[in-house]
Amino acid sequence: MKCEIAQVNSNKDEIRQILQDVKTIALIGCSPDKTKDSHIVAKYLLEHGYTVYPVYPKEDTILGQKVYRNLSDIPYKVDMVDIFRKPAVIANIVDEAIKRGDVEVIWTQLGLVNNKAGEKAKRHGMKVVQNHCPKIEYELLFKQHL
Repeated sequence: MKCEIAQVNSNKDEIRQILQDVKTIALIGCSPDKTKDSHIVAKYLLEHGYTVYPVYPKEDTILGQKVYRNLSDIPYKVDMVDIFRKPAVIANIVDEAIKRGDVEVIWTQLGLVNNKAGEKAKRHGMKVVQNHCPKIEYELLFKQHL
């Protein structure tokens, strides 16, 4: 795996706007394992008012939500795609998002960067956030620390 620096990326103001505007999130690679980051993030997003569509090759439900096998199977509008998969498959997920026509944001988790896929998503009118976690960003931008 080749490590990349995120050259296609949103800034803090755009991330704040994304987290305020997004309502539905397809979480690609959402694990049923409660100790995995994807599960923890999905749970957090659900608890903070987002609709989460888990995408995973197995399981019927995760966190009480129906599980879809791929992004194309989700029959509802998807505002954001949050990716917990290796950089090599991000391009395929971006292609699926482009095909859907309703995805506004491609978000890759910490350590995940694919600039070529990010550039393609931007060319198709999507915002791109790479190498960030929506749970961490939400905490930093919206939570009051006492």
